[in-house]
Amino acid sequence: MKLYTYILRYDRGAAPNPYWGTCTLVICKPAIRRTAEIGDWIVGLGSAQSPMGDISASVVYAMKVTSKMTMKAYDQFCKTALPKKIPQWQSQNYSLQMGDCIYDYGAGEYPKMRRSIHSEAQRRPDLSGKYALVSNHFYYFGNQPLPLPERLYPIIHATQGHKSNLNRPYVQSFVNWIESLGYRKNELYGKPQFSDELSGDSERKSKCSPRKLQEEDIQWVVTAC
Repeated sequence: MKLYTYILRYDRGAAPNPYWGTCTLVICKPAIRRTAEIGDWIVGLGSAQSPMGDISASVVYAMKVTSKMTMKAYDQFCKTALPKKIPQWQSQNYSLQMGDCIYDYGAGEYPKMRRSIHSEAQRRPDLSGKYALVSNHFYYFGNQPLPLPERLYPIIHATQGHKSNLNRPYVQSFVNWIESLGYRKNELYGKPQFSDELSGDSERKSKCSPRKLQEEDIQWVVTAC
């Protein structure tokens, strides 16, 4: 079992997508999606530049990977089991707008892009992740982030990319801690930190910021740490 940690700078509700009782990581974070396996934990930690202030020592979400599938398989999975994960761009329901089943394989191996928070500029890093990570065992705190105890500060990753191998001494301690707090699994205890920023006119949803794209391009070439 591995523990992956990274800074979740832009918590918009798409990556991860915590809605409909299933947390999914399908876009962004390609290096993690390529390497994480069933049973591993993925933890998004807050940013010092969050709208909430400096929450860099806090958990925004934690998910145990319970299923891993190709992007093509995820598209079929959503069509049959989780249709609300398919983005409905014009919906007034924010959670439907932020659907992460962006890539439509209905016409073959080269997928079409559904209208969503991502644009063609994100296609390459998204698809380079190869896999969709699915969790039916997660905790999502969003704009009500959960402060880490000091003994777990070593899992904080303060730069781009992610940390996993260096977390080995803390994996079980983290799991024991978060599961001892009494939070029910698979529920939302906050809303995405940037959801207010994206709510409004249609151009909002306008795709991820150029700064975020630049960060994801850097992460695309990071294979492990």
